[in-house]
Amino acid sequence: MKYLFTTLSLLAMITIKAQTSGQIANYGSTATSGADANAQLNAVLGPMQEAEAKLTYKKEEFQGSPYTHDLFLPTNLFYKNEDLGLIFYRYNAYNEEIEIKRQNIEGEGIQALGRDKQISIRVNNKPMSFKTFIDDKGLTQNGYLTKLVDGKYSIYKRVDVKFTEGQKSQNSFVPAIPARFSKFTEYYLELEGRNKIEAVDLSNRKLIKLLPDEEKAKFKAYLKENNIKIRNEEDLTSIVNFLNNEFHTAS
Repeated sequence: MKYLFTTLSLLAMITIKAQTSGQIANYGSTATSGADANAQLNAVLGPMQEAEAKLTYKKEEFQGSPYTHDLFLPTNLFYKNEDLGLIFYRYNAYNEEIEIKRQNIEGEGIQALGRDKQISIRVNNKPMSFKTFIDDKGLTQNGYLTKLVDGKYSIYKRVDVKFTEGQKSQNSFVPAIPARFSKFTEYYLELEGRNKIEAVDLSNRKLIKLLPDEEKAKFKAYLKENNIKIRNEEDLTSIVNFLNNEFHTAS
């Protein structure tokens, strides 16, 4: 019965996630009104999603985690370019929600960061904020992206978590399969003036495809001359930094 309740709770969570995809809530429109720091912080925080707040299960019944890290980590919270001060966060990548504590102490209430595109935090000194982007299936989505490279060509990183239901054992020869959260990493490219953020694979071909026609030939030659193949995040950010240096003044 407990497992059934858990499964139903997670299914409800999945349903709400699907229903809210593409929607943006705005909590932060008054953050720069000149009120004191506490009032500003209140303006950019909202309640956690109901499904996540009601989710109850034992960790040992599942593999993985909906969080990129289970602990609350320190970071600074920004509204536009204004630093609102130190907070503690953990990112529920499954629920597309940044959970916030004002103090990292036991019993401290947990709130959620408002899904306002003017709000950001710093993850490894890189800005993370709510964005609209086009995924690898060509669908427009909303979610949290971390900007790894800023310039004419900007690169973003997204951590996504998917939930897979477990399967009961059918007989003594076939073991049960536990429910699990699986983590995936995606990358996105934004070109200055295009006003859209598009999925990019860790491959030369995909990146070249997204470039303006007038820059493709020069970029291909650079990759060939230097025997470069994009295989990981470091390769991708290095190449995009090259593009920004090479085509910085391009029109």
